[in-house]
Amino acid sequence: MRVVIADDERLVRMGLRVVIDAEPDLTVVGEAADGAEVVPLVRSLRPDVVLMDVRMPGIDGIRATEQLVGGMESPPKILVVTTFEHDDHVYDALRAGAAGFLLKRSSVEEMVQAVRLVARGDSLLFPAAVRELALRQVPAGRRGAVPGKGPIGRLTEREGQVLRLMAAGLNNGEIAGRLVVSQETVKTHVASVLSKLGARDRTQAVIAAYESGFVLPG
Repeated sequence: MRVVIADDERLVRMGLRVVIDAEPDLTVVGEAADGAEVVPLVRSLRPDVVLMDVRMPGIDGIRATEQLVGGMESPPKILVVTTFEHDDHVYDALRAGAAGFLLKRSSVEEMVQAVRLVARGDSLLFPAAVRELALRQVPAGRRGAVPGKGPIGRLTEREGQVLRLMAAGLNNGEIAGRLVVSQETVKTHVASVLSKLGARDRTQAVIAAYESGFVLPG
């Protein structure tokens, strides 16, 4: 799995490189000190995952994420790296298309697992943190107003249940156990939810659920 690191602190980039390159299935193919550097670098190197610092000079991680997700036919998975899980910029990055976020104080094992997780197409969410971020970001008037129209309104009752459980942080196996169905059935429902919402991954589907008022952040 090919990884690009974008962070304005050289020591942070060095530390992340040491962690990633120590794994036999992971390799760092490039580094960038800000968002302006990372966009052309990613387009050139085509990594699987970008570790993106959310706060950088010039073009920050949010704008860089928007440019990569919106400007590439097959963009890499973007994992936001941040110091504080309750940083409002994290929510903006998730909204822009990041697959999840990782704390800089995470253990080596957590970092490696996170890269592998998003590389294979899964999302990395911390439900409590995302709920708190959504509580501050989503206008109060939108909360609790379940829409009958638009993408969310096209979900079936069961798909709506699956989306709410996704927002609660449950994986496919846990959702299957809660709904007493097979994991294959859950995968089908998740795929349908993503398709109907036009979401790239579970993270984007959860953000859409909060933004529409379908799931209450509080």
